[in-house]
Amino acid sequence: MFRSLRFFNYRIWFLGALVSNIGTWMQRTAQDWLVYDILTDQDAAAMGIVMALQLGPQLVLAPWAGLIADTYNRRKVLVFTQVAMAALGLGLGVLVLSGAAQLWHVYAFALALGVVSAVDAPARQSFVSEVVGESDLPNAVALNSASFNGARMVGPAAAGLLTVAVGPGWVFLINTLTFAAMVIALLKMRSSELRVLPKAAPGKGRIRAGLRYVRLRPDLMMVLLAVFIVGTFGLNFAVFIAAMARTEFGQDAGVFGLLNSVMAIGSVCGALLSARRDKPRLRFVFGAAGAFGAACLVAASAPTLLWFAVSLIPVGLFALTLMTSANAYVQTTTTPVMRGRVMALYFAIFMGGTPIGAPLVGWVSNSFGPRWSLGVAAASGLITAVVGFVWAWRAHHLRIHYDRALPRRLHMTTSETEQDPGLV
Repeated sequence: MFRSLRFFNYRIWFLGALVSNIGTWMQRTAQDWLVYDILTDQDAAAMGIVMALQLGPQLVLAPWAGLIADTYNRRKVLVFTQVAMAALGLGLGVLVLSGAAQLWHVYAFALALGVVSAVDAPARQSFVSEVVGESDLPNAVALNSASFNGARMVGPAAAGLLTVAVGPGWVFLINTLTFAAMVIALLKMRSSELRVLPKAAPGKGRIRAGLRYVRLRPDLMMVLLAVFIVGTFGLNFAVFIAAMARTEFGQDAGVFGLLNSVMAIGSVCGALLSARRDKPRLRFVFGAAGAFGAACLVAASAPTLLWFAVSLIPVGLFALTLMTSANAYVQTTTTPVMRGRVMALYFAIFMGGTPIGAPLVGWVSNSFGPRWSLGVAAASGLITAVVGFVWAWRAHHLRIHYDRALPRRLHMTTSETEQDPGLV
């Protein structure tokens, strides 16, 4: 499960990312509450707009961000993006502490952070393949998710308590300091132990080449479709958790942060279970999507705050299983010279759909109630599962048969299993 940690460079990368991720989750939680309960009167749609501005640049800048990751030194690119994000956190913190912050200020900082994050994401994801070998890449991707969601157990709860005690401005300043951990980790890595991977050759048409590569891979197209549907309409956790905590159950920022941390328990479990697998498979992507949809239905019908909190654990588990499996499948089946461009497209589709989904889910919450926003998430998971399995059935001649020797088990087989063992 933890085999990638035997590499020195990955160990310090993991630790630096863990500290930085705790700060990132603290800022996200404080920012969500700042918008939802301080700068507006519990306006879920405004939260959706912030998410759209922060994630929208992924969609617009993806081709150039991927090309940067495939052309330049990814380690240096990451140092630049980490310093830039620290500066943005500092600016927002100072603005809030001065008492001058308005909603449009948060919108502007969210957009600026989105631009920097658009460059950071493909470089960060593809840099992992320079730190560990190809055989350990799925494990490293899963441990990255475990780090991100382990931080989610600590960050939101700490941010909720600090927001109640001293206000969100100090939370933003603390996040600024945590970026130093990632910068130090990047600078301390042993250059001699980093893998040298091929870079994109100079010349025109490199962006089109990346798009053509994906278009000629039907399996990648299906993974991208799956992450678009669920990422756009299902993974708007900040919107529906804030709405359920405040509007449905009448709780404060401390409970909002605690609910985020509870869901992270399931997320960490999903990431660690993925780390045990030697190879990512498409069945985990589609199966986890269906299970995520079912878990969201259970959460939407929770009668009390306690039951809602408990129901968030499987929501987080299946969401992370889907995301980690999809991410690892795309990275491990993509040729190294194309990896940055493909991962940029992956994140553009995965997170770039938020400008559509987050405001829509916020509007549903405002118009019909928070439980219906969870209904939208449930529908996204169930639809993705159906679409994925229908594609696998038709494109790869899948058949389900009853085994008389094992009467309690149904088996799915395909005539193309040997050519594409990741399917089943």
